[in-house]
Amino acid sequence: MPDTRRTNRGPGAAAQNRAALIAAAREVFATAGYDAPLSMVARAAGVGQGSLYRHFPDRISLAMAAFEDAVAEVEALAAEPGATLDDVLALIIEQTIASTAFIDMVSVSPADPRIIAVHHRVADVLAGKLTEARRAGRVRADLTAEDVVLAVGMLAAVIAKRPAPARRVAAARAWTLLRRGLNA
Repeated sequence: MPDTRRTNRGPGAAAQNRAALIAAAREVFATAGYDAPLSMVARAAGVGQGSLYRHFPDRISLAMAAFEDAVAEVEALAAEPGATLDDVLALIIEQTIASTAFIDMVSVSPADPRIIAVHHRVADVLAGKLTEARRAGRVRADLTAEDVVLAVGMLAAVIAKRPAPARRVAAARAWTLLRRGLNA
């Protein structure tokens, strides 16, 4: 009978384990949602739960690491000259189609300061682009960044109820309806 026990690779594997956990979290959250059991993440990463909790003491720590690239990508796009609110929203929607878990995390009323900080980062990007869109007359004057975060959260809720192959069509339809409410 073969030995199926996992070999402890020691402290030298810490960076590899952390990277594997982050990649696994992205995948598990994308397929099973933000509330997926963390044991699924550990299994998918090929590490034990002890390793998971050494690197990430709680779900929020893991989610923050898993979604940092998404937030940074939104911030980088918004900083590009000529990038518009529509460009930023298109990226956020693409990210939402890939994984509704990120929007689930930042669109609820968060009590954790780490989530609040991420929420503010996204809202700040949207606020800057909203100012430009208002000046150009492309959105309603009373529209706030929080309104847009709420609209994206509503869109994520619609997308989350669809199987992955149908998400893009549902997102396009829902966004068309929501966009009508945002336009000037």
